[in-house]
Amino acid sequence: MSVTTETARPFSFGRFMAEQMRNIAPVFTLIVLVIFFATQAESFRTFDNFMNILSQASITGIIAVGLTFVILTAEIDLSVAAVANAIGILVAYFTIQPEYVNIANIPVNGLIAIVLTLVACFTIGLVTAFGVVGIGIPSFIMTLAMMQIANGISAMLVRGQIAYNFPDLITAMGSGSIFGIKWTIIICIVFMLVAHLVLTYTRFGRYVYMVGGNREAAEYSGVNVKLIIASVMIIGAMCSGIAGMLGVAYFGSAQQNQFDTYLLDAIAAVVVGGTSLFGGRGGIGNTIIGLLVLGVLNNGLDHIQIDSFLKILIRGIILLAALVINVYAQKLKESASD
Repeated sequence: MSVTTETARPFSFGRFMAEQMRNIAPVFTLIVLVIFFATQAESFRTFDNFMNILSQASITGIIAVGLTFVILTAEIDLSVAAVANAIGILVAYFTIQPEYVNIANIPVNGLIAIVLTLVACFTIGLVTAFGVVGIGIPSFIMTLAMMQIANGISAMLVRGQIAYNFPDLITAMGSGSIFGIKWTIIICIVFMLVAHLVLTYTRFGRYVYMVGGNREAAEYSGVNVKLIIASVMIIGAMCSGIAGMLGVAYFGSAQQNQFDTYLLDAIAAVVVGGTSLFGGRGGIGNTIIGLLVLGVLNNGLDHIQIDSFLKILIRGIILLAALVINVYAQKLKESASD
């Protein structure tokens, strides 16, 4: 009966900081940014601007959802933006050039184009997963190669041109709205809600955290680590592909290098929000905070009319600060557990 008393540990500020720093820091950053920009620019404080921030962050948010799964397993996917670009171009390619693919004399268009594009997206994710868990290529190298492959697909399909025609469903979801709310915002929220439920309440979600937290212990517990890693790689590719299809409709066109900035934005959203680069800690809630930090920062800098080059520098500094906190929090956690 004395076991509980003997093993009880007194409050330790260091241990508390180790457990909560990566959660407290991004929330504090978000509050500071909101207060600063709200006091500096009256236009920042409007409801329309708030909806604009959500709209701008929605495509990044869908990509970041898939990337959250990947990073929670202590892996990385550098191909997410290139895959989004390639899939966005591919859905336009199938829509405007039905003569190249004909099934039972039915031109490829609309829903058929979407289905074929999703199959292509799944295939890309499957190839990435096979390279990582089947061959044993580190995810950093494998996804770097897939980034080049996806960029090559984009270049080959558009050949310097711009596509404007997309399936009606993609156009409606990417550029339309309902009750004044952009569909992209709603879809992003749905993705985040489903992902949060999966990570929090399902066996698969627990396995994701176990693999990221301690891969060897997960294997001893009977978890199929390779299957979990392959699954998150495919999830990351599918989220990127869907974001790519919605993104080209949101932009109104599909062209090469259109999603280049989304790689840094998606990684920054996950890391700035507090999800550990070492795996096993964090989640969709952290990603949401990270998205809001980046969204408020980018939008707020536009409202105070700061130099565009300085804007890039500030974003880089904030990302670096998040990385420092991430690594420092991991060291605190390790020292507190000793």
